[in-house]
Amino acid sequence: MKTLALIPTYNERENIPILIRELMQLSGVHVMVLDDQSPDGTGAIADALAVEYPGRVQALHRRGPRGLGVSYLDGFRRAIATDFDFVVQMDADLSHDPRYLPAMIAAAAKGADLVIGSRYLNGISVVNWPLRRIILSQCANFYIRTVTGLGLRDITTGYRCWRRASLARLPLDRIVSDGYAFLLDVTFMAADTGLRIEESPIIFIERRQGASKLSSGVLLESLIAPWKLILRHGRIKSQ
Repeated sequence: MKTLALIPTYNERENIPILIRELMQLSGVHVMVLDDQSPDGTGAIADALAVEYPGRVQALHRRGPRGLGVSYLDGFRRAIATDFDFVVQMDADLSHDPRYLPAMIAAAAKGADLVIGSRYLNGISVVNWPLRRIILSQCANFYIRTVTGLGLRDITTGYRCWRRASLARLPLDRIVSDGYAFLLDVTFMAADTGLRIEESPIIFIERRQGASKLSSGVLLESLIAPWKLILRHGRIKSQ
């Protein structure tokens, strides 16, 4: 079985070579870098890695609007058109350790449509976050669970593994959110579609290089997003 890891990038030149070389140690894993016109040359580095690992690494140099959500939607549409068995979402900043990927793929192979790499399945598994960031993340997940009815411990994580055939069932053209709210939107849509969602434990490590993309605007969007989903679709009845 084959897996395609989608990795959105913007100014990740220090991290992307490390991440891709670690992923290349995993059998059956391929990579598509979704570069958002990074001014630091990340796209050129991705091209060089595609030459280094022919047939396993490819780079998509995106044009038009930038953002996490639109990048993933581009990647999703291309992945759905392939014959890969699984499609993975990963951050480029090394916070998502590839060593957890085999367990996530195994869970999907056993029948889960979406496997979420959960930071909170076994307590709090986060490294190098200040206490206020942990509290904020925990409160955000509790808030989203309460508003939407999604029965998951970690709804806001970006480390995910999909069955490609299950991902293809989602009406992607109805997704309008971007940033971290995109992750909530696609999770809600998966549950609303009736997909089986499971969580797999990971240890999340704060980025080692570069600057975080988290901003006050992103946080505000994430607070408003659950209510937008409720207005559009209604509350999830059960998980």
